[in-house]
Amino acid sequence: MQEKMKVKYNKKRNTAFLYETLVKELTKAVVNKDNSKRAIILGILKEHYSLKSVLYKELDVYKSLYETKGVEMDIAQRMVSEAKRVYFSLNSQDIFNQQTQVINKMNKQLESSIFSNFIGNYKDLATISQLFDDNVSIKHRVLLEKKVLDILCENKVEKQEMRPIDNIVYKQIIKKFNEKYSDVLLKEQKELFSKYILSYADDVDFMVYLNEEIGRIKKIVNETTTISVFEKQKLIQKIDELKNKPVDKEIVESVLHFQSLVKELVE
Repeated sequence: MQEKMKVKYNKKRNTAFLYETLVKELTKAVVNKDNSKRAIILGILKEHYSLKSVLYKELDVYKSLYETKGVEMDIAQRMVSEAKRVYFSLNSQDIFNQQTQVINKMNKQLESSIFSNFIGNYKDLATISQLFDDNVSIKHRVLLEKKVLDILCENKVEKQEMRPIDNIVYKQIIKKFNEKYSDVLLKEQKELFSKYILSYADDVDFMVYLNEEIGRIKKIVNETTTISVFEKQKLIQKIDELKNKPVDKEIVESVLHFQSLVKELVE
């Protein structure tokens, strides 16, 4: 019979939990059109989870484990080993200090009930957090590592089915968005806009998507024969300029404009 692990765990000291909780609350603020709360959450994310912050680096380690599913055991073992190496290279005091600031802001600027938000992968986040805990005994660490390996080797589709609340909230946002813009925007514009309203400051996934969409637009302009070479060069120059701009409302509007333009070029 497997011995149960009795490990003290504080979810508020779990950087990934704080992040997922803030994103969940941000989603609710978008649905409820609570611009004040949305601004507060975006401010916290921008300040404490920016690309160069220690919390972002720690979160990246967490994500490498809880966002990966269906890999072979040997790959999973190598990922856990590398994740531990990177994690323990981070400054633990800096992490603690930044977490303290985030917790204080969540308590003071947002209601305390935010910490009770349902997080579909909460158990996975807790397991990973305890794996990185120096106070965990060797025996328990081995058992925790086995749990993390199971997470990495788990079928992704089955895991997604355990997150019904996330899916419901997402569908509510998209439904409201489509009701407002379905007769106005192109399919690719609606996709861009919906991803944008669900993103946050320094959202890496959205940045990757935006970069791919800009690349798609540039490819269409390059291949079109409906405009002159001179016009084509001018357009490509303007498209290339987008890659050096910060991700904000202005660049989203520019991409929306180019999406309309290239749609006309291919018709």
